[in-house]
Amino acid sequence: MTGEMQLLQRNGDTWTQATPPIRVLFGKNGLAWGRGEIIGSGGGLEKIERDNRAPAGVFKIGVIYTYDHGLPSGADYPFHTVTAADTWVDDLNSPYYNQHVVIDPRNPPTWYNKAKMRLGDFAYRWLIEIRHNSDPPAPGFGSAIFFHIRRGPTRPSAGCTTMAEPDLVTLVKWLRAADEPHYVCLPRGEYLAHWQAWGLPDPKATSLF
Repeated sequence: MTGEMQLLQRNGDTWTQATPPIRVLFGKNGLAWGRGEIIGSGGGLEKIERDNRAPAGVFKIGVIYTYDHGLPSGADYPFHTVTAADTWVDDLNSPYYNQHVVIDPRNPPTWYNKAKMRLGDFAYRWLIEIRHNSDPPAPGFGSAIFFHIRRGPTRPSAGCTTMAEPDLVTLVKWLRAADEPHYVCLPRGEYLAHWQAWGLPDPKATSLF
């Protein structure tokens, strides 16, 4: 349920640490293979809807969603301001499964109350999209996976990667779209087994190994 995240910046073939390791929390049932740039390594659990597991793998970073009407000072990354019109669908039978959908709140669909994004929830002040099961979404393999503020220092998530608010602000400020940021979420053993084949940073570039 717990881990450490390192922000690494690449310059040519060289990787450098942008910050000290950041303590993060995962799903209360741990990790399972997700659907991103790389789908598992053969064997092991696969992420499914409502399994309370965070997806493991390599994922693109999508848009930042915020109800705060902007990003912290110094941030420069694509974002969307969340209003009452914004929803994220987790209904396996919906054609909009695992998609951000903007509706007309004056004439909402029947599924609106279940799918509406939460306004004013401190944990969702900034949601950084982790593009798991997104290109395209496959019903049942997990939805609405983000980085967000943790609800407590030992309280795991339902599948997102969470952290203290100052650490999330650090991440928001660090991201740049031109760098095509990705999120690598792996148990230590899997990282050491696959980093070369998957083109990941040399473990020597990080203080986590």
